[in-house]
Formats: sequence, structure tokens, C-alpha cells
Amino acid sequence: MTVFTLERGTAPLLISLPHDGTQLPRAFAQRLSAPARVLPDTDWQVSRLYAFARELGASLLKPNYSRYVVDLNRPPDDAALYPGQNSTGLCPVQRFDGGPIYRDGQQPDAGEVAERRQMFWQPYHDALSAEIDHLQHKHGRVLLWEAHSIRGQCPFLFDGPLPDFNIGTADGRSCNPQLQARVEACLAAQCAYSWVANGRFKGGYITRHYGRPDAGVDAVQLELAQRNYMDEDSFAWLPERAARLQVSIRELLVAALD
Repeated sequence: MTVFTLERGTAPLLISLPHDGTQLPRAFAQRLSAPARVLPDTDWQVSRLYAFARELGASLLKPNYSRYVVDLNRPPDDAALYPGQNSTGLCPVQRFDGGPIYRDGQQPDAGEVAERRQMFWQPYHDALSAEIDHLQHKHGRVLLWEAHSIRGQCPFLFDGPLPDFNIGTADGRSCNPQLQARVEACLAAQCAYSWVANGRFKGGYITRHYGRPDAGVDAVQLELAQRNYMDEDSFAWLPERAARLQVSIRELLVAALD
């Protein structure tokens, strides 16, 4: 069973797409509630959105399985990333709209959670850690870019509409200040999109855990509002919107790598 795909590039840039997977283990879908079977909380088509990054020499790490199986951007002990706020866990049981992922009585128990962590979570993080080490050995410094997207409005998770670009650096701890300043300057220079740094999304487990700027590893999470490249209800790709957005994402990556 292959749980992830790694495309190795040539630049000191690793793009991780931990919520892009859509596969489900056999018989898993039968346990899901009807609304959950369409996997509405997937970071839909993010790997397609970042396909251009191959031209920049980026390495891309993508899971094959859905975040409903296990959330790769949560701590292995399932500790809360945003204490006191609604969120979802390592093996989530609630959708982003607050509804149940599972049919009654079908939620995973502690033993199943541990098994999924071993089968799906651990291999992804082993690969992530190994590729960071490989790139750092080759280049001396590496940028880990966490690529995410979400519906622009999720009342269960946050109030009101989300800005278009949501940069997370664990309040500045996961990357060096100069890199963050370049990213923010790039966003401020364009007027097409709204943005915020370390607002509702400050970076998940991957950003917080792997970002070690003093040791040569900078980590940045970008959470995009999906309305800018797809239809949020049908998940359909919107080519003109996506093309405009890709230009802005490219500029951010180039600025971050400068």
C-alpha cells in the first residue's frame, strides 16, 4: 500500500500537501455519513494548483489517502493546535460544518486511531523528515511550504469570510524574520487578494514541528480560500481564477526563496 507520492526536485524547496489525498481504505466509505462520502473537507485540487512549482525545482510530497483517514497536519498525540476553538482531530469525527463524519456507532476507537497513525501518519512524516534532511544536506538551507486550502466561510471554525491568503508561521517562530518580511511585502504589493499573517491559521503541526529557522529549516503555511480557484460547492476547477492565483503563489514562492 502506497500512502504518499514524493516528486524530488532540484531547489531548496519542499511543498507538502497533507490534505490533498482522496483515497479511502476498503469498506471505509460504508462507515461514513452521506455528506462525508464526498470528502467535502479535502484541500481540493491543491496539487493541481501547485503543479507549476515543478518549474521552480520544488520537491512535492502528496498523500494518497483522505484526511478523514488521518490528519497528517495534527500532532501524533492529538493535542489541540488551537485550544478553546472548534477544530478537528488526528482521526476526525466532525466535518468542517460541525456534522458527523461517521454513521452512528462507526467512529474509530483508540486502537484503530493508533493503527491509522502507524499505517498512514508515520510514513508521511518519515518521508517529510527525510526529504528535509536531503535538501538541507544538498543546499544548506531549505524552505518547507505547507500548501492548504479551505472553504472561504466555515462558521464552525471561524467567524465571517476568510481572507484570500492566510500565512501561518507560528507567530514568527517557524521561519526567519527576513523571509516572512519578504512574503508579507509581496502580498502587500499586490491588490487583487486580501491577506493576513498569523490570523485564524497560524500553521498546523507540520509548520510548528519542522520549522527550525536557527537550524536552517524555514516553514510557512499558506491556507487559501478556495473561492479563488474553484467552485466551493461542486469542487470544479475554474481555469481563469486558478491561473491568476497561480501567478500570485509563484511570486510568493520566489520571494520566499530569494
